[in-house]
Amino acid sequence: MMILIPAIDIKDKKCVRLYKGDYDKETIYSDNPLEVAKKWIEKGAALIHLVDLDGALEGSAKNFDVIKEIVKDDRCNFQVGGGIRDIETIEKYLSIGVNRVILGTSVFTEESFLKEACSMFGDKIAVGLDIKDGKIAIRGWNTKINMTFEDALSSFKKLDVSMIVLTSVDRDGTLEGFNESLIESYLITSDIPIIVSGGIRDSNDLEKIKNLNNKSIFGVILGKSLYENTIDLEECLRVYQDVS
Repeated sequence: MMILIPAIDIKDKKCVRLYKGDYDKETIYSDNPLEVAKKWIEKGAALIHLVDLDGALEGSAKNFDVIKEIVKDDRCNFQVGGGIRDIETIEKYLSIGVNRVILGTSVFTEESFLKEACSMFGDKIAVGLDIKDGKIAIRGWNTKINMTFEDALSSFKKLDVSMIVLTSVDRDGTLEGFNESLIESYLITSDIPIIVSGGIRDSNDLEKIKNLNNKSIFGVILGKSLYENTIDLEECLRVYQDVS
């Protein structure tokens, strides 16, 4: 069974959703990300995906204090991404109780960084592989690089990366449904466990992902679908995560 992972994207200390990663197209859903986290935990979430959007853009842990308050809740596990570009920041997040740190930009700009991080922290490291217009996107999804999807995955395999968060930026925040061709391409190319992200609309998407029947699919991130009530978290946890 796949784990369902509510997302809390934090910008200016608020819970927001962006449209296709565009920082100029944000919707604010709450001024209190801590209360949002409590809501998803009380509905049964076992893992929450926290993103420091300011950090992703600026390359530092801009919303660390907000995240620190959220992860004090020991009823749930947390993974964090956004602006984590050195070993010290990884250690800082792990020290406050974060279970998994997601690395993005630094993986592609500093060749030795991912190797060092995986060597030091093992399965507490995941890589955020963000695909925009068919290319890998970094720096808050604002820059596209020329490395191919296949070359990136080959590199990650050699370094024993334990988890990939695969995001279709073109679908993120759109409620258009997940990018089926991207997921299928991934599953043909790599067997590193993945978390599917971007565009999930409703339980029909979850059913399609479940029916892929692939053990490499660890989980699915739910963002706008939760905030716009197109997915009932409690019901979907019962059906797809088997939390009974």
